[in-house]
Amino acid sequence: MGPQQESKKSYANGSVARKEKVVRYRECRRNHAANIGGYAVDGCREFMASGEEGTTAALLCAACNCHRSFHKREVEVEAVCDCSSFSTSD
Repeated sequence: MGPQQESKKSYANGSVARKEKVVRYRECRRNHAANIGGYAVDGCREFMASGEEGTTAALLCAACNCHRSFHKREVEVEAVCDCSSFSTSD
């Protein structure tokens, strides 16, 4: 799983809404038979980093040994509201 990025927006009532961006790398799309004119993928279903974040090993998949760029990239954006400071008047 990749790093999360966050943006915040404040409202007049004091509540805060933020958007969290989560990047995931899914199945490997590397064509192993491209050099012979064919099409064959290895079946790796999800990227798993080989090393710690910030190292070059973190860019290689532990399952298929391909670079992270061969894996399908999915970005999920979630809106999270901190409504604990939200008050209603009766």
